[in-house]
Amino acid sequence: MITRFFSTSKPIHLVLVTFVLLAVFAFVRIASISDDLDLNGLLKEIGLFLILFASIAVFAFFVSKNALTQHNGYKFLFYTLLIYILPETLINDQVLLANLFIILALRRLFSLKNNLRIKKKLFDAGLWVGLATLIYFGSLLYFGLIFVAVLLLTVSKFNYWIVPILGFATVIIIAMSYLVITEDGFSGIIDFVQPPNYDFSAYNDLRFIISITVLISFSLWAIIFYAKSFAEKFKAERASHHLVLFTFLIGFILIIISPVKDGSEFIFLFAPAAIIMANYLESLSERWFAEIFVWLLIITPVIRLVL
Repeated sequence: MITRFFSTSKPIHLVLVTFVLLAVFAFVRIASISDDLDLNGLLKEIGLFLILFASIAVFAFFVSKNALTQHNGYKFLFYTLLIYILPETLINDQVLLANLFIILALRRLFSLKNNLRIKKKLFDAGLWVGLATLIYFGSLLYFGLIFVAVLLLTVSKFNYWIVPILGFATVIIIAMSYLVITEDGFSGIIDFVQPPNYDFSAYNDLRFIISITVLISFSLWAIIFYAKSFAEKFKAERASHHLVLFTFLIGFILIIISPVKDGSEFIFLFAPAAIIMANYLESLSERWFAEIFVWLLIITPVIRLVL
């Protein structure tokens, strides 16, 4: 049984996840390459896979470190399954890198609850969000999450509100200075800012619709029970789980306003959705229902392939 296999935390989980991700990544990326793959192209693809692997490794680290799930492998299971369901999330190089930067920012934000080196963590979070914004402009939304984290996880002080702005501004000022020098003007800066796009016609594909429907419906179902479980958690833990919900909300808003809708933007939902689904699975006493929940996610890509 899959849920029983992942019910404990073992190194084999990471090994298994790595092989599955490598297979999905290779299939999606090779299918999207129109030209012959030369050495430079191969090195680029290896680098992008390492970025994906680093994203999941950092995600698993901060989830375990901050006890956002119990001591099991469900976080690996669901993050991998969500990529498996929506492989389009692997086609955009910029989004893959921006997602890594956002996960690095989340790592700093969730660690605020221990009240150690708060200013450094806030500066780092602002810095990582700034880097993500340079790569993918929609990532700017996560800058607001920093202040939500300050309210939820720290004793609010005035300088705590200034520090992340300094971290974010450091990246933006350096980038703008570079653009002004190299572009000999502000045209590069204007191109950097991308307006929201509310054209959802790109999602008007049956395979896309199935994957998105499964992702959103399963996430919302899990959120209902996840939110109900807050009353059973210690008061000190609730703030972190509230932050998970805010992270999911921002990811959802980002998808709606995403400048380019090619499916890759859904990857920003995967980290909070994996945490929420893992908590939901932990709360289930009926193991057969947990198995059905997981197997429905597994067969979704199979259904996509036969359509």
